[in-house]
Amino acid sequence: MRRTLIRYKTKPEMADKNAALVAAVFAELKAANPDGVRYLTLRLEDDTFIHMVETAADDGSSPIPKLAAFQAFQDGIRDRCAEPPLVRSAVIVGNYRMLDAP
Repeated sequence: MRRTLIRYKTKPEMADKNAALVAAVFAELKAANPDGVRYLTLRLEDDTFIHMVETAADDGSSPIPKLAAFQAFQDGIRDRCAEPPLVRSAVIVGNYRMLDAP
């Protein structure tokens, strides 16, 4: 199981567009229903977005980058950002009913 956390801040005028692009990724994920992946995105009040991705594959591979909606989301991400994406591995230290138990 591999968990990755991605954090970035969008330009205020681009936050709604970014949220719409993210929503399209979730719609495609729901339709495709791939196994071995879990994905959560939060939008904070200052237009910071936090994505948490969990993959079951030993090599950390994910079906998400193959989605057309994700590719559309990636296109222009740097132009939408006031602070570029920061990608980090994440380990759950505590969890009370927020995430399914591993």
